[in-house]
Amino acid sequence: MKQIQPGIFSQNGMIYTKAGSDRSVYGENFVEKDGQKYRRWNANRSKAGAAVKNGIELNIDTDSEILYLGAASGTTVSHFSDILQEGFVYGVEYSDTVIRDLVEVAEQRENIAPILGDGRKPEEYGDLIDGKVDVVFQDISQRDQPEIFLKNIERFLKEDGVGLLAVKARSISSSKHKEEIFEEVREKIKEKMEIIDETELDPYEKEHLFLKLKKK
Repeated sequence: MKQIQPGIFSQNGMIYTKAGSDRSVYGENFVEKDGQKYRRWNANRSKAGAAVKNGIELNIDTDSEILYLGAASGTTVSHFSDILQEGFVYGVEYSDTVIRDLVEVAEQRENIAPILGDGRKPEEYGDLIDGKVDVVFQDISQRDQPEIFLKNIERFLKEDGVGLLAVKARSISSSKHKEEIFEEVREKIKEKMEIIDETELDPYEKEHLFLKLKKK
């Protein structure tokens, strides 16, 4: 098992995180190596996992604090939890039905705070987040994805922090070509952020762009 980023490992072309719980979150496989149990990170089920497979350095350290927008049922959040052995992740999810699964994941781990909230209204959950965070990660399938991201960046990201944005083209427009959509997103984001790195998420996710950003 080879470490490729803090808390992220690779073996036989697959990526893993150290298992923070014995319970499977989404049917993922476990592997034991030198007395340590690892969970396979399925890149087909996680935008962040796909980005790692495509060469993006997430800049997440084991003691980072992360604000995760669009946490859903906790697939990627659980892997972030594995990585953050001394850190913490705030998982914001809009759906009161979907967040039940996230709550179940959080009950098995001490470093996840599930938050029922609308990413468009960070003022409604701001009091639940302890100061500024090192990373803001967003995976929200909405037309105004860039605006939601920037609003939360402005309020919660440290000056030297990192923004990670997964853009789903078809959620923004069903008629424009993906290249046009991605360029429009870049232009909006670049008003306040600098693009450090980027990748499309093929073959794991179709018509998705992943941006790594920092404040200007």
